[in-house]
This record gives sequence, C-alpha cells and structure tokens, in this order.
Amino acid sequence: MLSKPYFILQVFARQKEEKKERPLTKSDWIQVDRIVIILLFVAVIIGAIVFS
Repeated sequence: MLSKPYFILQVFARQKEEKKERPLTKSDWIQVDRIVIILLFVAVIIGAIVFS
C-alpha cells in the first residue's frame, strides 16, 4: 500500500484559501473592552498585594 509521508512542515504551509478578515462590530468591541478592563483590574489588585 502506498501512502504519502506526513511532514510536520505541512502544518505550517500556507493555506490555498486565505480567510477574509471581517470588521469588528460594536458588540465585539464591547466584549474586548470588558476583557481588557477585567485584566487591568486584576493586575491592579495583584500589584497592590505584591507591593504592599
């Protein structure tokens, strides 16, 4: 039985069809803003604990 050898570099090869980027909607921006605010809030709490 003949088979093609599988190379690890095939995973990193460029796909024939490139994905089209869609613009971010208002709800996408709101979700990103919430995540950033939560991360900043957690960073401030951790900084206050470490430097106190």
